Amino acid sequence: MSSAATTAPSVDKVDGFSRKSVRKTRQKRAQSSSQFRSQDKPIELVQLPLLKDVSAQEQPELFLKKLQQCCFLFDFLDTLSDLKMKEYKRSTLNELVDYVTLSRGYLTEQTYPEVVKMVRLVHSFFSFVTGLLELFDSEDPRERDCLKTVLHRIYGKFLGLRAFIRKQINNIFLCFVYETEHFSGVAELLEILGSIINGFALPLKAEHKQFLVKVLLPLHTVRSLSLFHAQLAYCIVQFLEKDPTLTEPVIRGLLKFWPKTCSQKEVMFLGELEEILDVIEPTQFVKIQELLFKQIARCVSSPHFQVAERALYYWNNEYIMSLIEENSSVILPIMFASLYRISKEHWNPAISALIYNVLKAFMEMNSALFDELAANYKSDRQRERKKDKERDDLWRKLEELELRRGIQNSDGIIPT
Repeated sequence: MSSAATTAPSVDKVDGFSRKSVRKTRQKRAQSSSQFRSQDKPIELVQLPLLKDVSAQEQPELFLKKLQQCCFLFDFLDTLSDLKMKEYKRSTLNELVDYVTLSRGYLTEQTYPEVVKMVRLVHSFFSFVTGLLELFDSEDPRERDCLKTVLHRIYGKFLGLRAFIRKQINNIFLCFVYETEHFSGVAELLEILGSIINGFALPLKAEHKQFLVKVLLPLHTVRSLSLFHAQLAYCIVQFLEKDPTLTEPVIRGLLKFWPKTCSQKEVMFLGELEEILDVIEPTQFVKIQELLFKQIARCVSSPHFQVAERALYYWNNEYIMSLIEENSSVILPIMFASLYRISKEHWNPAISALIYNVLKAFMEMNSALFDELAANYKSDRQRERKKDKERDDLWRKLEELELRRGIQNSDGIIPT
């Protein structure tokens, strides 16, 4: 009690956040504490004989003793402590698994309590991990950074916890997207996921692909995207480098969630698309080029100069330019009308200069198609101007007719 009393004032003194948030964090820590407690002395387990080396009559009692030994918990965050005993416990657990798989009659009235006790202790460690993930909602970035290191080490050392950790992160993100839109540690969890995704074995499991489509892509819809967009884009690119066939569903997902009213988010989306195009395979590019460049054409036509500028910067990327050149017969007709019109009308001279450079690049790629599109564009514009003139003439004649009718009515002459 005395140590807690002396520690609390110093925490309140250095913490710049409200006392309410401090109490909330402390309460979470208390609720989610692990059953593990650090030991003053190393744990020494008595090495027992193997079950196969004793008689059938001695096995039930030996099985019970080994269950009791496996209830001891070791500190795996300290990689150098209790190495011998950790290895002994690991081998004992393997031995118990083999025993219960091959034997019959091992579950007696005496063994049930010990089995339940051991499972309960393991479950408490799962609770510890759940509590650890909840702490990522801390408002203090220093705490989140420390938690990131701890969780990363746990994920690396406890193979049996990996699927559980991924599932819990999945649940946190779904709650964040569809319910609260508030969780302070999204960026840190995405950083951990970036390393996890990088270590996925091929071919990717259906679970991992579903996580990409159902969880990571919807994260683009939240209002606070700018706080973690860099980490999210990195995870997306990691997936595509692992499995290029995911490119089409990812780009379709981004286009589905494309922001309609927020220019800042549009710029972020364009930046992420460029990162994807940097690693895209030509065969995958062909599948999405039409949808993709229809969106880029809309961005080039944006009245917000930063959106138009970011889209036009694609033509400064050598790899993207090579893809465009290989598929110019498809891309040029999609882009030409927007580029040509904006080159004459855009209010920002810097955008007009960038568009001029893009048009010049297209002309050098495929001059015959460029000339054909230019002639068609001018012809279409002339027809539109002619229609506009005819429409204006018609309206002028109607106005004159209405005016004459009004004058005649004022003179008492009823028109026939």
